[in-house]
Amino acid sequence: MLTLAIKLILAHAIGDFLFQPYKWVQHKEKHKHKSKYLYWHILIHVIALIVLLQFNFKYWLALIIIPVSHYIIDIIKLHLNTKINPRLLFGLDQLAHLLVIALVVKIYQPYNINLEFLFQPKTLLFLTCLLGITKASAIIMRTIISKWDLSEYNKESTLEDAGAYIGVLERLFVFMFIITNHWEGVGFLITAKSVFRFSDLSKAKDRKLTEYILIGSLISFGLAIAFGLGYEYVLTLIEK
Repeated sequence: MLTLAIKLILAHAIGDFLFQPYKWVQHKEKHKHKSKYLYWHILIHVIALIVLLQFNFKYWLALIIIPVSHYIIDIIKLHLNTKINPRLLFGLDQLAHLLVIALVVKIYQPYNINLEFLFQPKTLLFLTCLLGITKASAIIMRTIISKWDLSEYNKESTLEDAGAYIGVLERLFVFMFIITNHWEGVGFLITAKSVFRFSDLSKAKDRKLTEYILIGSLISFGLAIAFGLGYEYVLTLIEK
């Protein structure tokens, strides 16, 4: 089952990412079902499937279901492209393709999906910590830092919500380093962030901004470390 699933996912990756130039994507977005590149795109998927399935035509149903469904999903995506957030649409598009692949694998090699693991204490603990270091931590930090007014610095040209994304990613990395017992990774991450931040602080020449950035970084790392240590402690209690 796993081998078949990997082959189908690899074929999908080859067709959707490796052999789909940006020029094709632009042409498809403009001409939709009339674009010749849409059909070249589907043909590449068929070829990738045939090769990876080693020309074994007992999988003929897969060679029909996957390309046809891919065509239908892509047509729907192209017509919704201007109506739905492109990042959300991309995620839904890929999810739809993976669900089709899962269906095809189930046809040839039936398997059962047991969702009981989602309600196991370890899984619930992990999901709780993920929520804590992403959404909850962001709210906690915003609440703490809101006592200082730095609106004068908000006029600078920055990517929208870049700071929030950086904070979430750094906390996720710290958390994963801790629960996998790679504390050296935490040190590396702090060092890397310090190097990048140093140029901002040296250019700013403003003590207030420097203190603001340091406080935010320390709170972010502190929360991630707290959740990581808390996860490990509670996990030991569960395993007893």
